[in-house]
Amino acid sequence: MIVDRREDLLRSEDRGWVDLRSLMDAVSPQEMLEPGLTAERWSVKDLLFHLGAWWAKAFVMLERVRVGTYDGKGEAATVDELNERFLEEGRRLDLATVKAELYSARNQALLGFGALPEVTPEAEEWFRESGPEHYEEHLDDLRVWVGTLTSAG
Repeated sequence: MIVDRREDLLRSEDRGWVDLRSLMDAVSPQEMLEPGLTAERWSVKDLLFHLGAWWAKAFVMLERVRVGTYDGKGEAATVDELNERFLEEGRRLDLATVKAELYSARNQALLGFGALPEVTPEAEEWFRESGPEHYEEHLDDLRVWVGTLTSAG
């Protein structure tokens, strides 16, 4: 059953990734830099870095689960504080670097998830919350943004 659960999670992540990529492909590089995706005035680039940063964090946690050093303790920073830090970090980078960081972090996390001898509840939570659930959390904003750009163009 563990293998089935892992496969279900990977399929769910892949569906979300395909949706995300489809929407990304509908936005020009210039449009990715424009603020307004969210109420906080994020750009698509900001969102991509945000997703990549959480994938990178998930990879570290999945590795800790794999080697037996995961203790359930996160950083002292809250999720909102981490999100703010990620936003600041991402805004200093160009779009190509942000995309590369996202793809790399996602691939590392997928490999890390696949390398787990078993999918523990902690590993599942990190994977779900950084991947399929995280995509779903942001896809509506991206769909609206793409629709706005399409109707304006």
